[in-house]
Amino acid sequence: MKLGIVGLPNVGKSTLFNSMTLGKAEAANYPFCTIDPNVGIVTVPDERLTKLTELYDSAKTTPAVIEFVDIAGLVRGASKGEGLGNKFLSHIREVDAIVHVVRCFEDTNVVHVDGSIDPIRDIETIELELVFSDLEILERRIAKVTKLAKSDKTMRHELEILEKLKDGLEQGVSARAIEMETPEDKAFVESLTLLTAKPVLYAANVAEEDLADDGKSNPFVAKVREFAAKEGSEVFVLCAKIEEEIADLDEADKKEFLADLGVADSGLDRLIAASYQLLGLISYLTAGPQESRAWTIPAGTKAPQAAGKIHSDFERGFIRAEVVAYDDLMRLGSYNAAKEAGLVRSEGKEYVVKDGDVILFRFNV
Repeated sequence: MKLGIVGLPNVGKSTLFNSMTLGKAEAANYPFCTIDPNVGIVTVPDERLTKLTELYDSAKTTPAVIEFVDIAGLVRGASKGEGLGNKFLSHIREVDAIVHVVRCFEDTNVVHVDGSIDPIRDIETIELELVFSDLEILERRIAKVTKLAKSDKTMRHELEILEKLKDGLEQGVSARAIEMETPEDKAFVESLTLLTAKPVLYAANVAEEDLADDGKSNPFVAKVREFAAKEGSEVFVLCAKIEEEIADLDEADKKEFLADLGVADSGLDRLIAASYQLLGLISYLTAGPQESRAWTIPAGTKAPQAAGKIHSDFERGFIRAEVVAYDDLMRLGSYNAAKEAGLVRSEGKEYVVKDGDVILFRFNV
């Protein structure tokens, strides 16, 4: 999974990126200090994996990972080359979803490019630049397809979709909100890598005192939640400054620090949970003496395709999946005990893998 972190300058993007990835992106109080996109890999915390490693005395533990891309602060006119312009919009096209960091805190020591705090204005500024960038791509594609459609009837349907998208964007509707009639049409839209087609997760960056109640008393956060609800997007609250402070702590100290603040989970934990939900992802697990590992798949994936995540041979030569629920395995204390209790199931090609399934795949090639 690849997530792009975007937002106006000085909203806390690079601070957030640094704290989550322990990266070294420059975080400074002026626009455009992030000149190139910074990329960092984050492991997905999963207590189930830790316990499986202990149960099997695994030599290696391999968690799922998320790749974060920190994009330079966009400004009004970016799609036309203002600020650092289209160079950075192109980097966002490669991600699965966009994490839009929105400033929801007052601080006279941190300048705002527009001179005041207004999260909806900030969101609309970024969204408008993404729309303008998408329209430019659609107009070029429409010009090309229009010529081809004169002699190739199969291109006419493609032209209809392109024009439908263009009309929607011109009316202020993002591509992700424009419904397509068939899976084939949806796949075609995905192939266009439109920025406004990507799912969005809003990260409301608040001051430390607003963290304990999840931003409920912060009027800026309320506005972001209201805006996101209208477009079906997710919102999570964090304090990038706190994330930076706890980044180097071990797990025990981190939990104690957060508990003192009245917070159960770190911003990273909440971001990962929200990202999985937004993108419809789950994790299944494999475990043994050599390795315990988490595998990320879309919800609804059938057993052979889940096996293919490990190796294409597993999918090609799939015979069956031996499945036990994680909770059952831990409650009984061993695979053999779960098997004796009849809780290890033999599943075939139509089995839909569930989150937390511990699976042993049988295959033959």
